[in-house]
Amino acid sequence: MLENTFVHIPGLGLDTERALWEQGCRHWQDLTSGLDSFSVGQADRAVVKRTLTKSFKSLEKRDGSFFKRGLGLKEAWRAFPNFRDSCVYLDIETDGGQSGSSITTIGLFDGVEYRCLVKGQDLQDFPEVIAPYGMVVSFYGANFDLPMLEKRFPGYRFNQIHLDLCPTLRQIGITGGLKRIEKQLGISRGEDTEGMGGLDAIRLWNRYSNLRDDRALETLVAYNREDVVNLEYLAQYAYDNLKKRTYPWTAAS
Repeated sequence: MLENTFVHIPGLGLDTERALWEQGCRHWQDLTSGLDSFSVGQADRAVVKRTLTKSFKSLEKRDGSFFKRGLGLKEAWRAFPNFRDSCVYLDIETDGGQSGSSITTIGLFDGVEYRCLVKGQDLQDFPEVIAPYGMVVSFYGANFDLPMLEKRFPGYRFNQIHLDLCPTLRQIGITGGLKRIEKQLGISRGEDTEGMGGLDAIRLWNRYSNLRDDRALETLVAYNREDVVNLEYLAQYAYDNLKKRTYPWTAAS
């Protein structure tokens, strides 16, 4: 879908993109080779050409920062398959506070392996750990997780494409918190974490922090793991449904 996308080009909106598709211009290469043959609305043709050239190069290098600027939060879903091999699913837990120091764990899942960074152990490694990724997938992360992390690590800014599943799923009529949406889509959790929520995560951290209860930390990490691992299914679900609504042509067209 990303290579069928034109709305990341400055001055080219959704209506013009749709008009291009209906004219048979359905891939970056189509517009590159036939730039004088298609209407690009209010967009400057020189800007279109430069942006398409940069698009090919950025996708080849998995440079998420370029597409983050062009797609924004609403259209970030379009890049999901192209950046899946450079994608990390992310979720944080806190002690209930709003400062950066309130972060207790950071869960990261790359589609194969899960890693949990823990306060007092390896939480400080976060900027180095996330650096290789071109896309970050979260749930409500634009309003919570990412701002909290930028408070915790002053000077660090997310340059990756950010797919926030909370507003993205809302585009297809799926609303509510993460646990409610999981149930709605038939995603189940383990016996140890079923029914748990944010307050439970705070209590578990306090028990670990104050009483050095390792079992409490194990349960907290298990809870966080399910939060991030389940995001992969939700991201694919959101992408499939939004693509069907947005681009009804076959992948080859």
